[in-house]
Amino acid sequence: MKSKKLALLGFVATLVGSSLFVSTTLFAKSHESESSRLAALAKYTRVVGTIEKYYVDDINITTIINKSIDGLMSNLDAHSSFLDKKGFKNMKIQTDGEFGGLGITVGMRKGVLTIISPIEGTPADKAGVKAGDIILKIDDLSTLNMTIDEAVSHMRGKPKTKIVLTIVREGVSKPLKIKIIRDIIKIDSVYTKMIKKENILYLRVTSFDKKVVQKAKEAILKHKGVKGIILDLRNNPGGLLNQAVGLVNLFVKDGIIVSQKGRDKNEDIKYKADPSKTLTSVPMAVLVNGGSASASEIVSGSLQDHKRAIIVGKKTFGKGSVQVILPINKDEALRITIARYYLPSGRTIQAVGVVPDVIISAGKVPHKADAFGIKERELKKHLKAELNKVSKKKVKIEKADKNIITKEDILKDIQLKTAIDAIKILSIAKEK
Repeated sequence: MKSKKLALLGFVATLVGSSLFVSTTLFAKSHESESSRLAALAKYTRVVGTIEKYYVDDINITTIINKSIDGLMSNLDAHSSFLDKKGFKNMKIQTDGEFGGLGITVGMRKGVLTIISPIEGTPADKAGVKAGDIILKIDDLSTLNMTIDEAVSHMRGKPKTKIVLTIVREGVSKPLKIKIIRDIIKIDSVYTKMIKKENILYLRVTSFDKKVVQKAKEAILKHKGVKGIILDLRNNPGGLLNQAVGLVNLFVKDGIIVSQKGRDKNEDIKYKADPSKTLTSVPMAVLVNGGSASASEIVSGSLQDHKRAIIVGKKTFGKGSVQVILPINKDEALRITIARYYLPSGRTIQAVGVVPDVIISAGKVPHKADAFGIKERELKKHLKAELNKVSKKKVKIEKADKNIITKEDILKDIQLKTAIDAIKILSIAKEK
């Protein structure tokens, strides 16, 4: 039974014990009396029968039940939902790392449909969509009272077809209309670059699909001699819990990585580090922002609590609840919130997020071009000599290396520059 359940739930945010199916049945233990439960079920049956008999349109019983389940789940919280055949299939495809659509992750914030983050390199990212944008319309459809699953369904479509999102952006006075061309979304979940001068490994994780731990492990083993690692989780919307836990374990050798607590104490789980899986103890910095959510917050918050890394950037999204997928049958399922995540210190990230150690907004590094400092008395001779040098000198044009972060790249990203400086300080302290 247990192995069968792992196969069913292996692609969702977390795995749950065998008692969960029992605890979610209609006949689960409850503080309510048996008579009140039967009365409530009888009332529901009467309502369904009344709709089936009197509603203006002829609706079959299956449609009525599906609509009632959908309404129930969407009213529990912003993350619980009913997955019909299409939704269940899309969920599996998405966690495998390849799916069709725009390349954005959405959620409900204060009752409005909000973009958690665009996925790097996708059509939405290239079109200029930003984390924190509020979606007012999808084409001509208002998102008012629209569920997350309905929104996702409307945004997905055939590759190379156009969609227009009307959004509200902080600091912009009027709504913006952004045209996006749908495409097949292939996520490169992990990639690396070197900051050669400082001998620092830049490790970018764009989402937590099933390949993250293995790819990160390969990158770390390939660059064993580095002085530090920068883990970039900006605009990472999250994903699989086991991948988040596994990633932290590459850097933390003991203690709790994250725990989950729900109403049913049998579902309380503590995920602990395994010393045999830890690969490195080099100084670390983690980059986060408002688009870092869920699994990203677990990784950054856990590394922060273990004092294993300096967190740099802006406060994260604040999504700290646990959802699991419970199949109803082979084609349909429930996505239901069963618990909240807690970091090693005991704090929650739900609606709070992770506050960086160094808070700094995105932007360029303030700098001046190299000063042309010569004295007045040397001016004519100096310039003449320099002109002669230039005329004789062959200009060397270096070919850009996509695996290297250049000085120009760093000057465009003050958060990255701050992370580099943090690792320099940690390296000096470690040497001493």
